[in-house]
Amino acid sequence: MRSGIIGMITGILLACAAQAEPADIQATIDQQLRAFEADDFDAAFAYASPNLQRLFQTPQNFERMVTQGYPMVWRYSGFRFLELREQGGALWQRVMITDDKGAIHILDYRILETPEGWRINGVQILDSSEMNA
Repeated sequence: MRSGIIGMITGILLACAAQAEPADIQATIDQQLRAFEADDFDAAFAYASPNLQRLFQTPQNFERMVTQGYPMVWRYSGFRFLELREQGGALWQRVMITDDKGAIHILDYRILETPEGWRINGVQILDSSEMNA
């Protein structure tokens, strides 16, 4: 019985991942990156999930976090979308970002579907030292 329920939940999650439109998810990330590029942190904050908006409370707090903790997304020279995957019940879009100094960074964007559309629910910086060697 228990394995049947786990199997059913896994199937539902995989179906949700299959229904996700990569172009829509990528458009959300693209629009947030372009808002950062324009120093429009009000617009960038709008692409954050409701949970992140509650956590940071204001676009100004969000700006401080991004400029101090994620300078490669604030000042980038290019980016490319890699794979979209479902992991642990969440959708993750991997992105390769080249910063304004030419260093390559690999980031995993956790994506959440909301009534307003796809939103970014967190970003993890992955080890990209092999790509910068």
